[in-house]
Amino acid sequence: MEKKDKIYVAGHRGMVGSAIVRKLQAEGFENLLLRTSAELDLRSQEAVDTFFKEHKPDYVFVAAAKVGGIVANNTYRADFLYENLMIQNNVIHSAYKHSVTKLLFLGSSCIYPKFAEQPIKEDYLLTGILEPTNEPYAIAKIAGLKMCDAYRAQYGCNFISAMPTNLYGPNDNYDLQNSHVLPALLRKMIVAKRTQQPAVEIWGSGTPRREFLHVDDLADACFFLMQDYDGTDWLNIGVGDDVSIKELAELIKEIVGYEGELQFNTSKPDGTPRKLLDVSKLESRGWKAKIGLREGIERVYEEVKSLPF
Repeated sequence: MEKKDKIYVAGHRGMVGSAIVRKLQAEGFENLLLRTSAELDLRSQEAVDTFFKEHKPDYVFVAAAKVGGIVANNTYRADFLYENLMIQNNVIHSAYKHSVTKLLFLGSSCIYPKFAEQPIKEDYLLTGILEPTNEPYAIAKIAGLKMCDAYRAQYGCNFISAMPTNLYGPNDNYDLQNSHVLPALLRKMIVAKRTQQPAVEIWGSGTPRREFLHVDDLADACFFLMQDYDGTDWLNIGVGDDVSIKELAELIKEIVGYEGELQFNTSKPDGTPRKLLDVSKLESRGWKAKIGLREGIERVYEEVKSLPF
């Protein structure tokens, strides 16, 4: 990418998109095309095609998606499948039609089978059943990845895909009905400390293991891939190690300074037992995560501890 190139970041107000924008601006890229969902409905084929026809972006980061945690994914199954398919279909197809130089599609580690061997290699895609609670979202992301593959194979498009692990950081979602586990726990502990609650309820047994990547590290990886990777394989993006939900809760409790009990509600779903990505392909190309989990959560806590939850 050259500094003068037009770069479209789809989903620039979300956690991932805003991190990519911060990274691009820090690197001196100012010719950014940014549209809110009110200004450009990515579910509309006509609107997306008109946007690409008028503005002719050179590079595209596809960070727009309908996202949420277990409750949201399991409740709004049709919405998660339909809206994500429409967003990525429209953006990828318009990028092809209007000769975008390069596109990066961001998926999710939930594309892999529920009981995949750990750590999860890229090759494990479509080798087993998906986690039922977020299957619609996963199917949409698999379709996006395969769409990039197909457009590259049929039309020679330089469309690449990356699959991030669980993310956290600035502009995360703290709505307890729709958030992921780390921001949900952070909010619960902050509120419990403020109101001197004797205990915090945590869904599930605490035994599932998860990998967490700070979104600024993800943005750094996306910038790296857009500059330096033109291969045919999709690549996992992660830190290469994981923690149990119980360990995560205890770390957040320590950082927040909450002194009550942690109560694990085993009547609630655990989700996938473990989800650790094999990041050796990306690391072999020269990129590695820099922000440790404690440091990352401490940063986030400083940003959100005064929010009126």
